[in-house]
Amino acid sequence: MKWTLPAIGKTRYGITLDVRFPEINLMPIRQRYHHKHSSGLEVDGARVGRFDGGLNTNFICYRIGGILIDSGPSNQWSEVKEFVEEKPVKALWLTHHHEDHSGNAGEIAKLYGLTPSAPKLAIAKLARGFKIPAGQEMIWGTAGKVATQALAETMLLENGDPVIPIHTPGHAKDLTCFYLPRQKWFFSGDLYLARRLKYMRADENLELIMSSLKKVLALDFNVVFCPHRGIDDQGYQGMQDKLAFLITLCQDSQDLMDQGIVVDLISEQLLGPNAALDTDSQGNFTKANLIREALQVDLDKFA
Repeated sequence: MKWTLPAIGKTRYGITLDVRFPEINLMPIRQRYHHKHSSGLEVDGARVGRFDGGLNTNFICYRIGGILIDSGPSNQWSEVKEFVEEKPVKALWLTHHHEDHSGNAGEIAKLYGLTPSAPKLAIAKLARGFKIPAGQEMIWGTAGKVATQALAETMLLENGDPVIPIHTPGHAKDLTCFYLPRQKWFFSGDLYLARRLKYMRADENLELIMSSLKKVLALDFNVVFCPHRGIDDQGYQGMQDKLAFLITLCQDSQDLMDQGIVVDLISEQLLGPNAALDTDSQGNFTKANLIREALQVDLDKFA
């Protein structure tokens, strides 16, 4: 059933934020994923979400045997718990601190008596907790506190195969992906998401995202496991397509700016007219953010 949610007033620092949401399906998502390598190694996944509103409102937890990659959002703990209890969790590896990825880390740590592993840049933030925008809190729930340990330079699967953490900043300073060289698999955190972008968070750095894409394209992989989009058997090509799209977007944006066209008009011309999300996110997630970042990118780095 579809619902149009009313505005939600949320007071922070004495300011009431008016958060609105477009018409979306108000129900948890149920979808399972399975991928098997020729060697016999298997990946299972479970998609959860409070709303069925597209990539940015649902989340996929992946596991390789007893190793869980990211913990899912806190408001989906009952569904994530059902998934993780299918077999004992021996390790939890976090790609970054964002609440949809780390929200259940504390619960999983308590349930299995383990210490999650996380990027070094995420450890302090995860330990003290962090504030999130009201809109994100509505979708994902709150961000809890959890004690973590640093990811090793090389992690190991239960069968001894190596997993190499790859630091890929831009979406977040701590974002770290997991590369499995023997399987040619790549767990992309929030680096991939889509081959074409229309929106960007206010705290993202596009040039760093593009540099991270260029960095991972030097690796030998085929399959990408994205926690929002799903499993892409042509994931390497998808990463190439995304970088190519962003290079073109930057060039077109900079050309239009040189012609004296302002950011809002560049955004409308290249990405289409503003949608509800541009206004409802209070400026946190907009097309104009993407264009402003595109205007700052040094394209000589990607020639």
